[in-house]
Amino acid sequence: MKNRPSILFEDDDIIIVNKPAHFLTIPDRFVIEKPSLVSFLKSSREEVFVVHRLDKETSGVILFAKNKEAHRDLSIQFEKRTVNKIYLTLVEGNVHKEEGKIAQPIANNMRDSGKMVVAKRGKPSLTEYKVAERFKNYTLLEANIKTGRTHQVRVHFESIGYPLAVDELYGRKKAFFLSEIKLKKYRRGKNSEERPLMDRTTLHAYQLTFNHPNSKEEMTFNADLPKDFKAVLNQLRKWGM
Repeated sequence: MKNRPSILFEDDDIIIVNKPAHFLTIPDRFVIEKPSLVSFLKSSREEVFVVHRLDKETSGVILFAKNKEAHRDLSIQFEKRTVNKIYLTLVEGNVHKEEGKIAQPIANNMRDSGKMVVAKRGKPSLTEYKVAERFKNYTLLEANIKTGRTHQVRVHFESIGYPLAVDELYGRKKAFFLSEIKLKKYRRGKNSEERPLMDRTTLHAYQLTFNHPNSKEEMTFNADLPKDFKAVLNQLRKWGM
């Protein structure tokens, strides 16, 4: 299995997983064969309970419960918004503030099924952010989502004019190529097609903090950036883009 999920921590109550991009959180309703974290975990465990989800293209740290009691406790923590979720995201443009808040309600897009939109009829949503690193044409941000709305990070940054560097649904492109960074200095081999550095949303669930459902100890888990995300950042640093 390419890009297998890795277990960051496991005990009798919880499992912390580093999710690869292009992996579903739960099985697809129509194509059960598509790789999902739940199927992967249940292949060697009796029971797994979903506490929260990550989009298919989003990589990073995600939490599962192993029993009903743990699931109930963790679900309450998410509901009360005491869980701290920090994402790393690369967006287009140079974000003018070093840090800020986006407090815009998010709703289903009535005209485009599967998309979300900022709208007054939506649910209250809050994203706090700060700049992690600046490039000429892009900004790497830490995004702390205080609410867990569908596509929240993607919708919020698009709404203030800084869509994700790669986001086929809300941004301007579906892949990131080295030629975009090197420009005239890029040389492609004869009769060869350029492969993208990254072909999924530039979004990574970097850190998760919560209280253990049994011991009540505060726990924090980090997931390092995967190779594709690192490759983009390394090239941006190298070529000053």
